[in-house]
Amino acid sequence: MNRKPGAPVELPSAKWAAAKEKSTPVGADPQQQQQTVPETGANSAAATSNAQEGSAPAAKNDSSSSSNMSKLMQAFIKKTQVDRGSKGAEGSSMPQRLPERRRPEVRTGKQKDQPKRKEVEHGKRAGKAAPMRASPSAKQSSRGHGALRRSVLDKDEDHDEAKNRRKRFTLPKKGLEVTLPLTITVDGLAKLLGVQNSHLMRKMANIGMDKLANDYLLTNEEAAEIALEYEVVPIIPDSTGPELYPRKIPEDMSVHPLRPPVVTIMGHVDHGKTTLLDTLRNSSITAGEAGGITQHIGAFSVQLKSGQAITFLDTPGHAAFSAMRARGANATDIVVLVVAADDGVMPQTKEAIQHALDADVPIIVAINKCDKHGVDPSRIKDELLKYGIQTEDLGGDIQAVEISALKGTGVEELSESIVTLAEILDLRAEVDIPAQGTVIESQIERGRGNVASVLIKRGTLKVGDIIVAGTAWCKVRSMADDRGNSVKEAGPASAVEIMGWKEIPKAGDMVLQAENEGQAKSVVDSRVEKRKNKDKLAAVAAMNVQRRETHERDVNERFDERALRKAVWEYHNGLRDSYPEPPAPKAAHSKDGGKAAADAAAGTQLLPIVPVVIKGDVSGTVEAVASALKQLPDKKIKVNVISTGVGSVSESDVVLAGSGSQGVIVAFNVKADKRTQAVAKREKVEIMSFRVIYKLLEDVEKLLVSRLEPIRIEEIQGEAVIQEIFEITLKGNTRATIAGSRMTVGLLTKAGKVRVLRDGKELFTGDVSSLKNVKHDISEATKGQEFGVSFAGFEDMKEGDIIQSLRYKEVPQKLA
Repeated sequence: MNRKPGAPVELPSAKWAAAKEKSTPVGADPQQQQQTVPETGANSAAATSNAQEGSAPAAKNDSSSSSNMSKLMQAFIKKTQVDRGSKGAEGSSMPQRLPERRRPEVRTGKQKDQPKRKEVEHGKRAGKAAPMRASPSAKQSSRGHGALRRSVLDKDEDHDEAKNRRKRFTLPKKGLEVTLPLTITVDGLAKLLGVQNSHLMRKMANIGMDKLANDYLLTNEEAAEIALEYEVVPIIPDSTGPELYPRKIPEDMSVHPLRPPVVTIMGHVDHGKTTLLDTLRNSSITAGEAGGITQHIGAFSVQLKSGQAITFLDTPGHAAFSAMRARGANATDIVVLVVAADDGVMPQTKEAIQHALDADVPIIVAINKCDKHGVDPSRIKDELLKYGIQTEDLGGDIQAVEISALKGTGVEELSESIVTLAEILDLRAEVDIPAQGTVIESQIERGRGNVASVLIKRGTLKVGDIIVAGTAWCKVRSMADDRGNSVKEAGPASAVEIMGWKEIPKAGDMVLQAENEGQAKSVVDSRVEKRKNKDKLAAVAAMNVQRRETHERDVNERFDERALRKAVWEYHNGLRDSYPEPPAPKAAHSKDGGKAAADAAAGTQLLPIVPVVIKGDVSGTVEAVASALKQLPDKKIKVNVISTGVGSVSESDVVLAGSGSQGVIVAFNVKADKRTQAVAKREKVEIMSFRVIYKLLEDVEKLLVSRLEPIRIEEIQGEAVIQEIFEITLKGNTRATIAGSRMTVGLLTKAGKVRVLRDGKELFTGDVSSLKNVKHDISEATKGQEFGVSFAGFEDMKEGDIIQSLRYKEVPQKLA
């Protein structure tokens, strides 16, 4: 419609009527209708302004007509905008089309001051003219609109990224059954559960686990605890297998017959324990023992004059046999503590008291050697009181008997005390149940094979029965008592030697009777598997320790490297005055987890190791020897027991010892045949044979000392003063500087070392090249003698310098 500016707007009557019907409903108040129609934006403001200008003449004539005309014009303008599809009015109630989703462009430099091309195009599409120079309000509006669009796009991108992340990471299904092996790495468990390693480690940290590395090994119990956090069902394969267990002890033992008491004789070495046993059984065991001391645990049955039978266990008294004494205390009913009246309470006496108290076994004190002149038994009783042994004389309940095992004095009274105490204890056992006992000793005997001394505690064992002890089983081929007599069956409290073992059982193992060979084999196989699993778990623990140390070392190295780079940057940027020193070089990691490398980096010298193979006549002795060698001082050199066994030394033992550096075989009460000795000589393996335990320990200590480098001690054996320096011509027209000197103290040898001092400071230490008296060569210069001397590689001598003659002496090291 064409009109002049400011001219009134003329509308056809038909359009006025239609606009009036649409703008003002019937019965509506025009003022209220005006309030319900919002008018915002530039176009609405312009239309309102034009409408007011056009209605000005009419307002002078009729104010009511002017008001109605204004309302109709506003309604018509809105109707026209709707028909034309105008969408540019800001604040309009009509829906606006959102811009397309595009990634916001990155603008740098001069582009920041220029209008964005996309915003200009967007303005054109909205029906706007792109201004060449936008006003501040327009710029502000444009920036607000772009920020709004960028925030919307960022939210959409974050939403898509989170959605993709949720698709990548899924938790295992609740109730899922997962079978776990004996050991598994953290990475393997994450793959098994189907979760991310980082998420699994967070779970581990929440439950207090510190094995936060992908290569750490977890046991199946630890893996099961982690799996439960994901609400899955961990399944650990049953590795128990068949097993034998001792029968429960009946509540009412009064219906079962009495059995002989088992008495263990304990005490310090050379206090007369075996002599007492000889007197009780009218034998001479002591005469057959090497060095006159007991080195095995023995079981003997003694028939008293009263007809009462007593089973005695004789334990060694040497310090190396502590485990034997502990086994004797645990397998006994009564402990007879033998204390020599002329020696008193000794270290092994204290240990025997402790073993008896730990096992809760009643004690009878036998004060031996009371026949010696000047001994005081009451002093022994007072001394025992310090260690919790209160005898009846001092108001306690422990019997004390004064005896002489050599002469037999008081032995009968001791027997009566044992019988009386056994009656009070009312010792009974079942005889009609499968046998149960304890291995006292085991050994290999020529012509008899594997033999084990067994103490039957419950039930009755017969020839032909199947028994299991530890990881060995046996079909009883024959049995013999302590005197070598063959027996067909053995009841409670009987000590017998059993032959027919497939493997040698260990001393202290529990003996249980099986129904048949099949059950015995399956039980042994199950126990062997359990032992292997136990060893694997121990190896896993050691491996984790090494890996943790390696991980910590790598972390420290990376930290040092970052610190060095930072310090170098600070130096080049003027923040440091001096160039930083690099950290000490680290040694390469070794296959053993880097322990050797760590020691080398720390500057510590690796200790020499002596590999040792131990062979003995019985298992208990082998165990004692191995324990004693491991307790030797190891600050300078270590003993590595690589193998132990019962029986004579074989060629395989020699090969095993020769596989290490300068290996040694320790043979206790066993020998090596000529062929084995020849192999040992060829392999340069030393076989050390012993019959007495203390001799073994002494010789092994000497061997270890011989493997250590001796200590070199420097001694000053003489001093001389240089009085004059002159030069001489030697053969070949060579000149040499000679120090004319005078010996003041001691002597100086040409073959020895010398030291030259000036004002207390060392100038030279080395060899003498020539030593002369006038023109004659001499081998040494003594006190007061004048001589000329020259040194190898040193000529800067002056008058007044001191010459010291040195002598070096090598002293063997000590283990401690």
